[in-house]
Amino acid sequence: MTSIRVTGLRVRHRRTLALDSVDLDLGTGVHGLLGPNGAGKTSLIRVLATVARPDGGRVELLGRDTADHRARSAVRRRLGYLPQEFGYYPGFTVREFVAYVAWLKEVPAEQVPAAVERAVARVGLADRIDVKVRTLSSGMVRRVGIAQAVVNEPDLLLLDEPTAGLDPEQRVEFRDLLRELGRTATVVVSTHLVEDVAAACTEVTLLDGGRIAYRGTPQALTLLGEGSDGPGDHPIERGYTGVLRAHRAGAAREGAR
Repeated sequence: MTSIRVTGLRVRHRRTLALDSVDLDLGTGVHGLLGPNGAGKTSLIRVLATVARPDGGRVELLGRDTADHRARSAVRRRLGYLPQEFGYYPGFTVREFVAYVAWLKEVPAEQVPAAVERAVARVGLADRIDVKVRTLSSGMVRRVGIAQAVVNEPDLLLLDEPTAGLDPEQRVEFRDLLRELGRTATVVVSTHLVEDVAAACTEVTLLDGGRIAYRGTPQALTLLGEGSDGPGDHPIERGYTGVLRAHRAGAAREGAR
């Protein structure tokens, strides 16, 4: 099933075109969203999370056209979202905050306690569940953010730089969680860390300058870097930089016509 269908998506920030005629179809699995700063990754995630409206094009999520208000409301109940910086009430405990998000997602009241404990355990914070969020380290707060994103067992999960602040061991555990979630849900992970994509994702979309520069598997991107002497310590990194350079060269030729 296609959970995300985007056609001709355009997003403008003042005079800058952040996304330019983007077409995308994504189904069940873990999808990595790569690209340099300013490529349009966060703009795309925000539109998919229904917190930003596109300036053009069509966005269908979970079979519903998000231009319709009722459709957006229905999608939000089945969606999990972690922005780059998420707000929380510092006086809340972890349990209280994640329960509050479960309430916002309209999780049935009788299911909330178990759902909260399950989500918090998934991110390795079961022993901190009754600790106030403001007392946690930045890495732990990030894990609380992941917990609130998965508390409603979403069919569509959108994560913007989810591993920021996590140590290497926590990142490995997070990749395991992504693979578990991707068995039944559509998971989109925006990141700068190519190695996270290589380890956990079934498909990669590379954005550059608001356009799609590459779509394929991490394995195919790795093959592009095999034997390359371009920048990068790993073949997938060299494949990534090679694709970016080729895309920019093509855009320059197009602009020169």
